[in-house]
Amino acid sequence: MANQQLPFGILLRRWRERRRMSQMDLALAASSSTRHLSCLETGRSQPSREMVIRLAECLEVSLRDQNTLLLAAGLAPAFQERSLEELGSARLAIDQVLQAHKPYPAFAVDRHWNVVLSNSALPQLYEGCSPDLLRRPVNAVRLILHPLGMAPRIVNFVEWRAHTVAVLRQQLDASSDSVIQGLLAEVMTYPAPAGGMGLATCDGPQRYAIPIQIATRFGTVSFLTTNTIFGIPTDVTLSELSMEMFFPADKDTIAMVKSMVDEKSAPGDPDLRLHIAS
Repeated sequence: MANQQLPFGILLRRWRERRRMSQMDLALAASSSTRHLSCLETGRSQPSREMVIRLAECLEVSLRDQNTLLLAAGLAPAFQERSLEELGSARLAIDQVLQAHKPYPAFAVDRHWNVVLSNSALPQLYEGCSPDLLRRPVNAVRLILHPLGMAPRIVNFVEWRAHTVAVLRQQLDASSDSVIQGLLAEVMTYPAPAGGMGLATCDGPQRYAIPIQIATRFGTVSFLTTNTIFGIPTDVTLSELSMEMFFPADKDTIAMVKSMVDEKSAPGDPDLRLHIAS
């Protein structure tokens, strides 16, 4: 959606409707009046900078979209967008967290699920993946679910794809993004691998969280995943970064990971590394 080309009033109404709020609901939340809100949406009034920020916060609008609303109102953006390299201390903090998580995989992704930092742990997990999917920018969703990626070895593929689809839909609901919309449409077309990859059982860790189960030449490893974001970011780039961290879901996985690490410490094939920025 080309938000930059739309007037402030139209954008405001779209955000309000997306959040399923009436004019009265939003007016009360923003300590304003329905009359003033109506004038803003129809373009009869122009908002102050403070009002734009207040409305955006009530609507839970991302920093990127808050900048878009400000620009549409003829005001300067409030939040900078810098590259990860420019975010020195934040980048260092992310890298420290990722490296400390070894020997288990951990990586940072942007809002489109492109990997921007990784601890490059367990390259054996990516064996058999197409080299094209391992070239920058590596897209985490595509790498895991694409038929030429890890999909043929995801034991609970159907379940994991359903989980991923739900996450992508939540992203779209929060903020319409054409790239995420395209990624969701692509994921929906991925066929389930032959061999009846099915749902996880309700034993073990599956009772309380969905693990990702990956068949490797060491056996089937099972990981629980967590998602971590920065608290109260004021930079657009930092606000859109999240850290995905894998934790062993059972004792067998711990043992298999140790075998993978022992193998990696010996001379191996460098092409198995996940080729991403570091």
